[in-house]
Amino acid sequence: MPAPAAGMWRAAQNRAMNTESFEAFQAHWLAHGFDEALERDWAPGTVLETHSHPFGVQAVITRGEMWLGLNGKTLHLRPGDSFALERDAPHTERYGPEGATYWVARKN
Repeated sequence: MPAPAAGMWRAAQNRAMNTESFEAFQAHWLAHGFDEALERDWAPGTVLETHSHPFGVQAVITRGEMWLGLNGKTLHLRPGDSFALERDAPHTERYGPEGATYWVARKN
């Protein structure tokens, strides 16, 4: 797999990230140096304009769909797709008509 481009990547065909259960996802990323893992639910049609976070993330979509924008590119993510963002990476988020849920590990 090529190196991540500008702080994020899509791994739609790579199911290596553990999605059997939230507990397994959490245990995996905590063991890899992340500080916490959360399940995030987003309402249908939610739009978040350009913003950033003071932490890096590894996440996997578990329900619904979202569009993640970074550096002029937009990824359409569905259940099983994963993404990563570096700390302080400016990005946008848009959630589909059914909303979305993802598991996210954060590293401060």
